[in-house]
Amino acid sequence: MSRAKRLTEMEKMQIVREAAEGVSTTDLATQFGVTARAVRYVLKADAERQADAAIPVSAVSVKVTTAELAALDAVLASAGIESRAEGLRRLIQAAGGVFVPDAQLAAEMARTRASLHEVGNGVAQIAKQMTLANRQGQGAGPEFSELRLAQMRGLARFILDAADEIDLAIRRRRTAMQLEATAALREFAHAAE
Repeated sequence: MSRAKRLTEMEKMQIVREAAEGVSTTDLATQFGVTARAVRYVLKADAERQADAAIPVSAVSVKVTTAELAALDAVLASAGIESRAEGLRRLIQAAGGVFVPDAQLAAEMARTRASLHEVGNGVAQIAKQMTLANRQGQGAGPEFSELRLAQMRGLARFILDAADEIDLAIRRRRTAMQLEATAALREFAHAAE
C-alpha cells in the first residue's frame, strides 16, 4: 500500500503563493504530486492561520451604566475570560450565531400592536358617540352611562396588561440573549484551553 506524499513547509508556502497568483487547485495538485483535496487543505489551513494572526486595527467604544459593566464583568469572570477586550472580541466573533433577528419577539409585538390598534378604534368610537350626544344637546353634557364607564375601565385595564406583557416579553428575550452570549463565551473559553 503506497503512502500519500507529505508536503514540506516550503512546498506548502509555494502552493499558497501560486494559488494567490491564480494557479488552479488541480494544476497545483499535479505539480506537487498530491490530491486536489490536499491542496485545498493547505489553502484552508493558511487562511485560518492568517485569520488567527490578524492584527486588530479597529476599535469599538460604547458607553454603559455601572450596573451593565458589572454584569459584563460577572459574565466574563464566570466564563473564565480575563479581560473585557477579549470577551468583547469573542462576542463579536460569535455574533453571527447570537445576535440574530428575533422572529418570536417580532411576532409578539405585531400581535400587541394589532390589539392596541383595535382598542384605539374602540376609544375613537366612544369619543365619537360622546361628541354626537353633546351636539344633539342631551342634558348638560354627553351621556356617560355605566356601560361607557365599564368600557373605559376595561380599556385602561387592557392597556396596563398590554404594557406588562410587552415588558415581560422583552425581559424574557433579554434573558435568552444573555444565556446565548454566556454560552458563546463559555464555548470560546473552553476552545482556548
